[in-house]
Amino acid sequence: MTEDTPPIPAPFIRTFRRWERRAWPAALLFSLPLMVALSTGAAAQSVLPGERIPVPLPGVPTGPSEARPPAEAAPARPRLPKDKRTQLEGLFAALKVAPDDRSSKMIADRLDQLFSESGSPSVDLLMARAGAAAEAKAFDLALQILDQVIEIEPDDLGARSKRATILYMRDDYGGALADIREVLAREPRQYAMLYGLALIMRELGDDKRALEAVRKAREVNPRLDGAEEMESQLSLKVEGRGI
Repeated sequence: MTEDTPPIPAPFIRTFRRWERRAWPAALLFSLPLMVALSTGAAAQSVLPGERIPVPLPGVPTGPSEARPPAEAAPARPRLPKDKRTQLEGLFAALKVAPDDRSSKMIADRLDQLFSESGSPSVDLLMARAGAAAEAKAFDLALQILDQVIEIEPDDLGARSKRATILYMRDDYGGALADIREVLAREPRQYAMLYGLALIMRELGDDKRALEAVRKAREVNPRLDGAEEMESQLSLKVEGRGI
């Protein structure tokens, strides 16, 4: 594959185009609790970032029948812990029941952002430089920087995902598969890497494994761009037309 090749399908290529952190759209904060409730049976079963839970406190009314005197100040409600794993669980649950493409992409964007957060200022700086290099199509430089990041933080899913994407673009399927394997070992629901695996397997002529990978990707993200069409095409080749 060369730089003149048409763009790679969005779910895979997006992994290195979301280099700058973005504010989480306010609309998503309201839609996620409802979507997670639908998927789990109770919104309280999934903890979502930014959500607050009312906790009964002595002397604090909990229902409309217990009107608060006007002079009484409302106590601050405790915030939920902003644990990254907890946020991921809530977002993955919401992604499965997203009612439309717009909602699905909003949730996917937030997942991309979480996967890119390292918690290390030095790593974040290197990732920003790698992003600038990739956007400028200086892929050799981008790979050198990503190699440094992974040497510092071997478990950094964002760096491995981005390196896998660039390696795929350069037809280094062996290197891309090695990083994809490492990402999926740490997070089997990383649907962009599952989709990337499907792309590589299809190009290598292994349609059966490509079909398995794209189906796993759609189990995590049913509205994944291009995945439904790929599954349909592969299903026809591997399983034939149903009677």
